[in-house]
Amino acid sequence: MSQRADAAQCGGVVVEFESEEIRDARAKKAKSVTGSALIYLKGPKFLIYVSGALSMWGDRMWHFAISVFLIELYGHNLLLTAVFGLVVAGSVLLLGALIGDWVDRNPRNKVAHGSLFIQNVSVTVCSFVLMLVFLYKQRIEQIWDGWLTVVCYTVVIILADVANLASTALTIAIQRDWIVVITGYNRGHLAGMNATMRRIDQVTNILAPLAVGQVMTLASNVIGCGFILGWNLVSLIVEFFFLSRVYRIVPALSAKPSVEEEDLVYQQGTERARSQDDDNEAQPQPLTGSNCHTRLHLKEITRLPLCFRRFRWLVSTCKDGWRAYYRQPIFLAGMGLAFLYTTVLGFDCITTGYAYTQGISGSLLSLLMGVSAITGLMGTVMFTKLRKSYGLVNTGIISSCLHLGCLLLCVCSVFAPGSPMDLSLLMPYIGNSSAELGEMASQRQKHSYPLRGGSNQPLLPDRSSIHWTNNTVLFENVPSDTAPESYASIILLFLGVITARIGLWSFDLTVTQLLQENICESERGVVNGVQSSMNYLMDLLHFIMVISAPQPQHFGVLVITSVFFITTGHTMYFLYAHKAKRKWHLDT
Repeated sequence: MSQRADAAQCGGVVVEFESEEIRDARAKKAKSVTGSALIYLKGPKFLIYVSGALSMWGDRMWHFAISVFLIELYGHNLLLTAVFGLVVAGSVLLLGALIGDWVDRNPRNKVAHGSLFIQNVSVTVCSFVLMLVFLYKQRIEQIWDGWLTVVCYTVVIILADVANLASTALTIAIQRDWIVVITGYNRGHLAGMNATMRRIDQVTNILAPLAVGQVMTLASNVIGCGFILGWNLVSLIVEFFFLSRVYRIVPALSAKPSVEEEDLVYQQGTERARSQDDDNEAQPQPLTGSNCHTRLHLKEITRLPLCFRRFRWLVSTCKDGWRAYYRQPIFLAGMGLAFLYTTVLGFDCITTGYAYTQGISGSLLSLLMGVSAITGLMGTVMFTKLRKSYGLVNTGIISSCLHLGCLLLCVCSVFAPGSPMDLSLLMPYIGNSSAELGEMASQRQKHSYPLRGGSNQPLLPDRSSIHWTNNTVLFENVPSDTAPESYASIILLFLGVITARIGLWSFDLTVTQLLQENICESERGVVNGVQSSMNYLMDLLHFIMVISAPQPQHFGVLVITSVFFITTGHTMYFLYAHKAKRKWHLDT
């Protein structure tokens, strides 16, 4: 007789015996779950997530705070903010290829640790200088006939720019290179890590500026500087330890192709391309070790001074970097992503200012930003599901169509009731009588509110979607007892902007992973550096658009122009997708 039958004859023993088995099974399962959780918490993915969250949180706090600090220091004037924006954008535009080349040419641990150290130390020193300026501003203005103040402002802007350059290098190194190696070049795991990093970025993009803003509001600017200073010191230690841990437990990170291996890979790729009759003979050579040796040889034989030789090398490196970017198979996809930066259809300072002129309160605008963050997270979820079901290239096509479809609502808002668009503002006033001018001016003010603090709206802030929402600084006297004739226009505008973020972030992740998968390891840094330069270049264009048409009545023109640039970007991606599919069919 079996053990179960014997136990049944003893009355109730079966229940006790089975409960012990179940209890043991549950204990084993609990131990396995606990063990798996510990393994994950000690694994490279979790460490990268925590390190990235700390870095993004610090970046978002600093970018928000430095812009507000510059306005406060210069008497609520935008000059310092505009100079800071131009310096930051211009430096990345000019040095993006050099930063990427530096990432490619050095070991991964030295690049990550060096970028992290330079970034956090620059922010720490800059915060300390700002604390001194806020505490002793009157005394500083009296030294050297006020020139010490100019020196302090210059030091602050330079340090902040150096921190931004180091942050760009760290982003390229970790989010464009490290996670590719950590996932073992597995496309599914890579998509998951990209989506998770973007979700972390979306959350910190909302919470970090709110946190530092509360500190600055409830305490003071000096305490705000001290808070950022302390955060960066603690974050530096934690991130340094976590990145060192990841570098040790992932042996593949310590293996970078040597110069000879890079030459061999390029030669094999060239021979393969020639066999397919792609006419690659006319294409410029990439940034390889042999080319570097040639340039070094030319430097040795030239008789130019050392400074001129180094300048020549820097120019040559930038030129080779842009050439390497141009000859990439995903060039059109990268350019398509860059074109999406030329837009006012996002939660930046431009759209925020326009919303205030149309009667949207600060609390409602904050709520809309929270909803936009949720739709952005939905976009990351949609990306992983679409990529798994339809493939990466098709995911980009679907995301592009969704993005453009939602933006049609923004175009409709330009012509909807309540829209303040008045194209006559862009025309010269020649031939108009004073009475006609007065009548036109009164009509132009029908749908907009006078903003006493509107002159404090920044022209060139960071691209973070939460920046410049502090209405106590930007809009001090927005009337609350009046309302536009109709809210249909502003409702359609924000409905389009918010829903479009689903397709936008899914498309952004698609192009990001295409860049990760299709760029060889030896050029991953320089190509992504040039991509960052292109993004900043197109971002500058959208601020030039705003400077050309700054009034709320011009916003409709900016919307239509933005949709045109976005459509152009997606068209570039469609061309890339067509070529990629045709090549895939030919190969199969």
